[in-house]
Amino acid sequence: MNTAEKPFRVGHSPDPDDAFMFHAMTTGAINTEGREYEHVLLDIETLNKHAMDGTYEISAVSIHSFPEIAEKYHLMNCGASMGEGYGPMVISNREMTEEEAKTKVIAIPGLGTSAYLSLLLAWGEVEVEVVPFDEILPKVASGEYDAGLIIHEGQLTWESEGVKLVLDLGIWWNEKTGLPLPLGGNVVRKDLGMELCESLTNDVKNSIIHSLEHPDEALSFAKKWGRGIDDDTNKEFVGMYVNNRTIDYGKDGRDAIRLFLKEGQRIGMVDKKLIVDDIKFIGSGE
Repeated sequence: MNTAEKPFRVGHSPDPDDAFMFHAMTTGAINTEGREYEHVLLDIETLNKHAMDGTYEISAVSIHSFPEIAEKYHLMNCGASMGEGYGPMVISNREMTEEEAKTKVIAIPGLGTSAYLSLLLAWGEVEVEVVPFDEILPKVASGEYDAGLIIHEGQLTWESEGVKLVLDLGIWWNEKTGLPLPLGGNVVRKDLGMELCESLTNDVKNSIIHSLEHPDEALSFAKKWGRGIDDDTNKEFVGMYVNNRTIDYGKDGRDAIRLFLKEGQRIGMVDKKLIVDDIKFIGSGE
């Protein structure tokens, strides 16, 4: 197949960090040797579901959902979203202890998200309701929900929205393991063949590097998906989730993913048939 004839579909979230990563691929700022890309913007829970059907050649997914698509996809060694001592947050509409929050219905962004798995690892079984990720913070602030699990730029803006912090799961995980909290990753479909998987992964990696080396234009592009955030918040949020770790997980990043999934297996939330130590990270040289 002449790869120039096929636009490869890239599924990713409509938020600043993903937009920053894929800016160079979207705008043709890097040489992709004739490989063309078509971008499909969907929330992470919808991307997780599409990945189960093998819909897109490349997709962002939750690390929590990877075991369910491991037969169809490889993980790329680039494109990580990891919390380096920060991560998804449990917030409440008033001062609340962890013990009290555990008794509330908690609004979450999806059952397949890494945020939800990290919540279960921290607190055990809790009552939850799935709510679109960008509606959770306002619905907690308005009192529609007593507590919610927030991801994306709400992790920076929550204080100005009139809600209270109950628990930062990235801090909890780091104190427990000494490792970053794995949240999202990029996957590439196995049926494309290993050589093409490597080429597509290299394009994604080069796109990330280009944006990090030319941040002003990439940040301007990324801000369109920031739901009204200002320039400083946009830059801070993108910097939290797009950095050297995004170019290469690093050994501790790969270790963190394996531990996260093994912990998920321990509590019955990840398929125990998956041999976690056999996960291949395309582009890592492992």
